Amino acid sequence: MSSHDRQQDRLRRLPKVDRVLARDELSPWRRSPFAADVARGVIEEYRRLIRDEVDVPAPDAAEVASAIRRRMDETFRPRLRRVINATGVIVHTNLGRAPLSEAAIDAIDEVARGYSTLEFDLERGRRGSRHQLVRDALLALTRAEDALVANNNAAAILLALTALAKRREVIVSRGQLVEIGGSFRIPDICRASGAKLVEVGTTNRTRPADYENAISEKTALILRVHPSNFRVTGFTESVPLAALVALGRRHGIPVLDDLGSGALADVSRHSPLPAEPLVQESVEAGADVVTFSGDKLLAGPQAGIAAGTEAAVGKMRRHPLMRAVRPDKLALAALAATLRAYLAGSYADELPVWRMLSAPVHELRAWLEPLARETSPAFAAAGFAVEIADSTAHSGGGSLPEEELASAALACKGSQRRLADLQKRLRLGDPPVIGYLTGARLYLDARTMLIESRDRIARCLVNALEEDE
Repeated sequence: MSSHDRQQDRLRRLPKVDRVLARDELSPWRRSPFAADVARGVIEEYRRLIRDEVDVPAPDAAEVASAIRRRMDETFRPRLRRVINATGVIVHTNLGRAPLSEAAIDAIDEVARGYSTLEFDLERGRRGSRHQLVRDALLALTRAEDALVANNNAAAILLALTALAKRREVIVSRGQLVEIGGSFRIPDICRASGAKLVEVGTTNRTRPADYENAISEKTALILRVHPSNFRVTGFTESVPLAALVALGRRHGIPVLDDLGSGALADVSRHSPLPAEPLVQESVEAGADVVTFSGDKLLAGPQAGIAAGTEAAVGKMRRHPLMRAVRPDKLALAALAATLRAYLAGSYADELPVWRMLSAPVHELRAWLEPLARETSPAFAAAGFAVEIADSTAHSGGGSLPEEELASAALACKGSQRRLADLQKRLRLGDPPVIGYLTGARLYLDARTMLIESRDRIARCLVNALEEDE
């Protein structure tokens, strides 16, 4: 038989699509409506390979089915995956911000497994409101008259500007026209709301008279934006919130205070970091609306919270935009559990963000020692040196941008090329481990790994190192 005839024989022996789809090797994708299309593509690739390579054998149905399953697994693998954060950035925006507490996870699980009281009043036996689910907790913690929850802080600001200042003017200092991440800027949000920004002062200095001189019959709101993700230092001047509130009250103009990250507890009580402005302080100072995030220093799920007066927050709640930015049942369940930790005074122990913020360096080093002992042979076999080293962590999440937090890390030493390869293997592992390179070292920071299982991290490291051998 000629080589051409042998090639044609192998092509004829390629299994048909329907035969491959019946194979057990294709499970769990046998019933997928996309399996047939993927099967045709895989079989066509085998066909081209046999045509191009004379001696390539024809695969049987089991082999083709396994290839299809691998393709389906790869194509439709969930893109949202858990990772091990070894960067030392606690509230890491790219890695999902605040990890949830066990109580919050349990609350999500409970609500997700069946029906819930999302909008049902058990006492009255009729329709209820999701806006009441965490309102009492927020009022107790913030001491505000009213509060609501949107799906993130940008949505809370947008809702406030739309409900309180649409087609009217909002006065803001030029030094507070911040970009809040992802190229979203305060001026963009204001334009989307239909309000007109009136900028006062300069980038570094704004005085009370600047606000006073900008007030007109068109003024609807005074906006203060806390610079949570940057600092302006040196020759600076800004107007305290209390002074803005006093000015607003003289002219009958409400004040919106956007705290960005926001905090319900004093960070400086639990870590070497300085204090961030507290939501309670802004409410006490008289701000009509205070907006802040739920998934940063609050350490809960993604949410935007607005606390303030009944008049202002009530107007926001009644606005049609509220329906478009309202949170779902899972976020509300997790937020309720998170707020309970603050109400109980147990937030520093229960919430992972606070545990990571407060861990002393000597505890981090002690936590790393078993991990270093267990993985040192694998590092040595792969030609790397490893040690426990000092490192620098950050709170992240747009809070305390210039502040550093002393930490400890597993530091791997080697050539830049090999360290970059190891970093990539860890990143592509299961689960991925995200570390950082500085100089001739790959750092895996303990402060953000503290919430993970050491055994799991050790397995990830050993697996990545074995691939290098």
